[in-house]
This record gives sequence, structure tokens and C-alpha cells, in this order.
Amino acid sequence: MSSRTVLGVTAGALVIAGGVGGYMYWQQADSVHKQDAAARAAATQFAHDWSTRELGAASYIGTTSQGAAANFATATAALGDGPIKVDVTKFNRDGDTATATLHVAWTLSDKRTFSWNDPIELAKRGQTWGVKVDNSTSLWHPKLQASDAFVVHQDHGLRGEIRSTDGSAIMINRTVYDISIDPTKGTDASIGQLQNVLNITGLVDKLHTAQKAHSQALIPVITYRQDDYIIYQNGVEGLAGVVVQSRKQPLAETRTFGQPLLGSVGPVTAEMIKKHPNRYHAGDIAGLSGLQAQYDDRLSATPGFTITPRSDTSEVLFGSKAVNGKNLTVTLDPRVQNAAEKALESQKGKPAAIVAINVKTGGVSAVANSPTYGIDRALTGRYAPGSQMKIATTYALLTHGFNPDTVVPCPKSVTVNGYRIGNFEGETAGSPKFSEDFAKSCNTAFVKAASDFSDTELQQAAHALGFGSGWAKGVGVNGVFDGNVPTANGPTDKAVSVFGQGRVQGSPLAIAVMSGSVARGSTIPPSLVTTPAPGGSHKATSLDQSAVQELQKLMRLTVTQGTAKAVKSVPGGPVYAKTGTSEWAEGGKTGVNGWLTGWQGNTAFCVLVEDIPKGKSGGDTAAPVAAEFLTTLANS
Repeated sequence: MSSRTVLGVTAGALVIAGGVGGYMYWQQADSVHKQDAAARAAATQFAHDWSTRELGAASYIGTTSQGAAANFATATAALGDGPIKVDVTKFNRDGDTATATLHVAWTLSDKRTFSWNDPIELAKRGQTWGVKVDNSTSLWHPKLQASDAFVVHQDHGLRGEIRSTDGSAIMINRTVYDISIDPTKGTDASIGQLQNVLNITGLVDKLHTAQKAHSQALIPVITYRQDDYIIYQNGVEGLAGVVVQSRKQPLAETRTFGQPLLGSVGPVTAEMIKKHPNRYHAGDIAGLSGLQAQYDDRLSATPGFTITPRSDTSEVLFGSKAVNGKNLTVTLDPRVQNAAEKALESQKGKPAAIVAINVKTGGVSAVANSPTYGIDRALTGRYAPGSQMKIATTYALLTHGFNPDTVVPCPKSVTVNGYRIGNFEGETAGSPKFSEDFAKSCNTAFVKAASDFSDTELQQAAHALGFGSGWAKGVGVNGVFDGNVPTANGPTDKAVSVFGQGRVQGSPLAIAVMSGSVARGSTIPPSLVTTPAPGGSHKATSLDQSAVQELQKLMRLTVTQGTAKAVKSVPGGPVYAKTGTSEWAEGGKTGVNGWLTGWQGNTAFCVLVEDIPKGKSGGDTAAPVAAEFLTTLANS
């Protein structure tokens, strides 16, 4: 390119006009015009050279053209090689100096345009105008220092945390390590060694696939918690092509804590990207399950992209800083949750659940499931509640003046409308008082006692205690089941419903709510997520106090003399409980589930153990798990 690129515009020879006065006037006017044009042309040429990145061909006042080009490359390297448009928007000459303002529009890799106004100075050297460069400021941006550079910051921000209502950590940001493979640097030997260290197969095959496709994208391998990464650190770091990056991600105190309720966080799946292409992109981190997925919009951070001077990264020239995600507040109590999870360890992964509720507030304090990954049976399961429904049946009886001292026979079986109904394992208790029928959970006695119920009587009593009363959405967790007691459609349906069989269904949470209602003497719809508030009323509704007091006595009698003796001697104060054993049939298979519900102090609870051995009951299976739970809680 000609040396006119920047400095090659000169003040031309003067044109002589006729007449002495005219000569002087036209000589001066012509000189002013040509000086202005020459200086402006130098500014315009510089703008053009900037746009084409051919700055090395120019000359400068205060540096060499090579020095200016090298400084440009260093200062702007982070902005990428996108199109640049530079225009002169203002110009002013004063004698042998001039100033100009350049409007720069730089297209970045994400198609956004970084625009700014850049003031420059021009000076005349001999008969030539050029761009003036000094050691105090940068030629490329008014906020850059002389030897400064643009810095691009990609900040994903911190995901919102899940905390308890008292601020306790439930799922908070902790350090994790992402291990991935750089296919441009990995070798069969290094990645083969990585396979051996991590005990993960197929990594060399993935390397070959990426190399064959000439891909430069990192290949994700695995993400470890900090404690886990330490185990593999020495064997991983230093391997050719193995990239280890640390970041922050919400984690519970253990992998099993609160699962599957809380859910997990990780790289978005192809299915998520396909379903929400405007929200998710490859490499994004998002909630994959549980509350993390349900509240991903709230918990997700808004990524930040900023351009700053290297000399002062707090000076944002373009873009916006990341906005951290918002926290989620839940009623879980880590102490109660840990006790529930410890109690379920005895099940060794067999299906079981424990849910606990704060009696005073109605807040769910523990949601524990076995196995720890999969179905949230504690909140969403739908089961026949078995004899635990006798709590609602008894409340219906007591509110209509029934006396627990009334003798109600407990025969081996009764027949209703031609249908034979028996007790669990066909036992009989003779002719005891109803209080003993309750404590020993006699089905046939309950059928007799409730024989005069209307088709909606049990339903109304259950609703009063909070079972099936429509509070599911107010919990703030998708899929919660609050129970269902249908209107009876005949004598047989009504008879089996009073001891929790037939069409009656409930979740462990729904049953725990019923126990909590009896414990406090009022019904409070349960809550779990409190911020953001999911809606729904959580006000207490008073119960029939006389009926509640009698029912409390009966549930205590069940512990001291009945089917729940396994929790009689646990520390922490008196326990009130009701056992349950429910039959199920599905897909041609049949089985029995064991239950125990009740409360101790301020903790109401329900324990479910699925598919218990033949001949065993809720008192044999669920009650010992409850005892472990309450003992651990009392000692924590």
C-alpha cells in the first residue's frame, strides 16, 4: 500500500489568482481548505486502515508503523476477527494540529456489536499529516492505557442455592471438578491411562471419533465433588489432552441427602436443547431433576459477558456482569432429614420412605426415599394406606358421639353384601372395647362400628384431618399426592374403605399430615417450598377437640399395648402411633406394604416399607424403622 495510507496526504501548491488583494485572499482560503482536507484525509485513511486491519503499512508520529500494528494486535486480540467498521464522525483542525472522533463498531463472535467513540489527535510533520501517538493513552479506546488491552470476561454466575427457612444449607454452591478431553492434544496412551484411573470405558473410542471429525470441542468425561476428585487428582493431572476445570455448583452435603426431591444439576441434555432451543445450548449447566429442574428458571444465573481494560477489570466497556440465580427456601430440617435417611439405610435400597412434618408449622421437615435415586415415593406415591385410615374412621365416629369404651366384637371375619372381609392373618380378639380394637387394629370391628356411615362420612372426616383435602399445589413440589377418599359406591366399597383398602389412596406425606393434625388439634395444609411462595392457604383449621383428645389417647394406647410397641421405649418422649398393613395387586402380582404413622413431640411422621415378607405387618417392618428414626433424631 502507498505511504499515503496515513501520512501521504500533503498540502499542495498554491493557485495564484488575479489582482493583489484577490491573490492574497484566494491564496489563504485555498491554503486553509487544503490543510483541512489533508488533515481530514489522514483521519479518514486511518479509519479505513483500522477497518481492514492493515495498520502496518502506515506511518505514525510517535511510533513506527510496525509498532502501531503490533500494539493493535495485542490490544484487540480478545475481540476476535469479526468485521470492523470505523467512521470519522467529528473533525476539527487548529493550525498544525487536529482532532477527530472515530466511531468504531466491532462485530464479536456472538454477533453482538461492541461500539465506541475513539478520539484521536493528528499533527503535521513537515508537509504531511499523520496520527499522533504518545505514551500516555491508547490509540484504540479512550479508557485503555498506552500499553493496555481489551479483556473479555465470560462469567456464568453462581446458581441460586436451596436453603432452609432458618438459613441452614440444604443445597449450596460447592467446588466441583469437570474432567474433559481435548481431542487436539489427547493420545491413545494418555486417554487410555485416564480410562484406567477413572474406571470409565470408551474414552479412547470417543477420542478417535472426535479426531476423525477434526473436532476441537472438549469431550466431557465426568464431574466430581472436591472430596472425590482428590482421590483421582494425582492420576489425572498432567495427562496429555486431559483438561480439569473447577467451578461452583449447588450440592447437598452428601449425594443421597434429600434425593430425589432436591434433584441434580449438570450439563443440559440433547433432549433439553431440542425442547427449549432458545433457552439451552450445548455446555450449559441446568437443573436435571427434582426441585433443581422444577425451579431452574429461578435458580439459574444470567451469564455475564463483559469487555474491560486489562488495567482495570471493574471498568465495564461493553456487556453486563453475570446475575446470580435466586435462592429457593424450603422447610427441610437437615437434622431431621439426616435421621430419616439413616433409618432407611436398613432397607439396603429396597423401596421405602419416611416423611416428617413440623407439628407447629405444618412445614415438611424430612423427605427420605429408598432407593435414593428414582421415584419420590414419600411425596408422590399412591398407595392403599391400610389401617392408618382408621385414624380418619375413628375421628368420624368420635365426632358423632361414639364412646371408645363401647364393646365392639372383633370376629375373624364379617360378610358385607356377600363379600367376606377378614383381619390381617385371620386373627380374632373376641369382644373387646373399641379402644382395644383400635390399638390392635381389628378390621372387622371397624367395619361393624362404621356400618351406619353415609357414603361421604369417611371422606368428610379424612378431609377434616387434611387427607385428600386439595393442598397438593401449595406444597410447591410437582406431582405431590394429597390423598383421595372417593364417595362410597356401595356397602362393600364403604366397608373396605374404613380400613384403607378398596379405592382409598394416599401418599406417605398425606398420612403424615393426618397424624400432624391429630397431634396439634388443628389441620394445617403442609408446606415445603416457601420462597417463592407457591400459593394456597396454610392457615390452621380447628378440629373437634373432644374427638382429638380421645384419638390421641387411642394412638398412645397403640404404642403401649398395641401393634406399635416397637416405638414404645425410644428416647425423646412419648410416641403416638398407628400401624398399617395394606394389600396391593398390580400387573398380576400381589403384595403387602407396611406402615407406621404418628408423632413424637413436634415431629409428625409416616414410614412406608414396600413389599414386606409374607406374614409380616406394619408393626413388624415399618415400626422398627420408625424407632431407628426417632432414636437417631433424639440423639442428634
